[in-house]
Amino acid sequence: MTLTGRNIIGGRPEGEGTAFRAVAAATGREIEPTFHAATADDVDRACALADQAFDAYRETDPERRAAFLEAIAQAILDIGDSLIVRCMEESGLPRARLEGERGRTVGQLRMFAGVLREGSFLGVRIDPALPDRQPLPRPDLRLRNVAVGPVAVFGASNFPLAFSVAGGDTASALAAGCPVVAKAHPAHPGTSELVGAAVAKAAAQCGMPEGVFSLLFDDGIVVGQRLVSDSRIAAVGFTGSRTGGTALMKLAAERPVPIPVYAEMSSINPVVLLPDALASRGGAIGKAFVGALTLGSGQFCTNPGLVLAVEGAGLDAFLSGAAAALEGVAAQTMLTPGIHRTYCAGVAALEANEAVTLLARGRGGGETQGQAALFATSAAAFLADHRLEAEVFGAASLVVRCRDIGEIRAVLARLEGQLTAALHMEPGDHEAARALLPMLERRVGRILVNGFGTGVEVGHAMVHGGPYPATSDGRTTSVGSLAIQHFLRPVCYQDLPDTLLPRELQQANPLGIPRRIDGRHEA
Repeated sequence: MTLTGRNIIGGRPEGEGTAFRAVAAATGREIEPTFHAATADDVDRACALADQAFDAYRETDPERRAAFLEAIAQAILDIGDSLIVRCMEESGLPRARLEGERGRTVGQLRMFAGVLREGSFLGVRIDPALPDRQPLPRPDLRLRNVAVGPVAVFGASNFPLAFSVAGGDTASALAAGCPVVAKAHPAHPGTSELVGAAVAKAAAQCGMPEGVFSLLFDDGIVVGQRLVSDSRIAAVGFTGSRTGGTALMKLAAERPVPIPVYAEMSSINPVVLLPDALASRGGAIGKAFVGALTLGSGQFCTNPGLVLAVEGAGLDAFLSGAAAALEGVAAQTMLTPGIHRTYCAGVAALEANEAVTLLARGRGGGETQGQAALFATSAAAFLADHRLEAEVFGAASLVVRCRDIGEIRAVLARLEGQLTAALHMEPGDHEAARALLPMLERRVGRILVNGFGTGVEVGHAMVHGGPYPATSDGRTTSVGSLAIQHFLRPVCYQDLPDTLLPRELQQANPLGIPRRIDGRHEA
């Protein structure tokens, strides 16, 4: 496919807004073609088409929407190697990582197709009428979940496929019955156009309404602000920085009719090393930790940015193993020059802090490459200085030396909301872990054992979320089938004639979906 550099609005390339170009992550050179930022008229047209498409699209059969999602998945695969090549150039990410991410993107779409066919996402509940009940009769009550409306989706810098144009937010919104207006991330516009064209192609093949999907470009924040402010947008999906996410939350809250922003933002993902685990395999844990820390140059929202452990020979073995492993890690290209500058500033701030010690560095590299770093401080210093809790987006982590389990508890109690927490333990650590679990449950969305949070499985039980500021709404997840709940709301129908009810609520259950009748699951 030849890139046009233009927005895709209602399935067609449009727009002649401000010109900009992608930048090669590794070299900083500009890449053809020229892209055109969406104008105010482009945003208005995309939102108008999405609004016009909404009522027809939300009532399409779940099977039709499932086939649409599968068609998107196939269209992405049909792009072939040109998608990977373009994405490598724009993001600096290696081929194997991007091929895996493409597989995850396709897998998400197919998973939601399965969710649609299974049907329980509709949440059907029926309380049949009880006309003879005393002292008052009960009316016939029937509930289903309906789509909330057109959704604005923001592409993420660090996942140009799986969290971007056809990523989890788009897949779950389309599955729910919501048209999507996607805003491409300016770091990878070519990748975004290739994927956006695949979505538009699938929509046309499946006979979907014209406005079911649009893709808008911008090299700044104006288009995103216009999208979130548009009265026809009913919800927002965002993955990115806390600054960006909270700005969108504020904008959405100040609208005449506020809307939810489902933002995944900031997390340092504490790793707790319990005493028996350190004593038996501290060095091995240190080596594995460095592998997780430096994966993708540390540019994961689940990057292990904080380590908590009790001082002693086990922690010394961990630090020795980690330092030796880190010193052999080459610097890696970061996603954008801006992300690289921010990372370097965060590392420099840690180095300048008198309470922090630099333990090890990875090997140096070029101007856009992130050099990994490992630091240490005491629990007392960490508790006294809130700046040490700040996320450094990249391959940098801070080890907090604690005198005992009590200090580990004190540090955990002070932490903000997180996406993940990891416990490294042996059987002798189980009682200590048991005591920490209630505290962790209050602060994180996923607790894992003897691993690191950088692997996020796309499935039905996955939670990729957590209390603020990890996300804007800790009751939800942006990965896994439960993400469809972002873009649904319940509606109750009281005493409607059967012929007027949606098919999933009709007495005969023509769609054959799971239902809860009078509080019990229908057999």
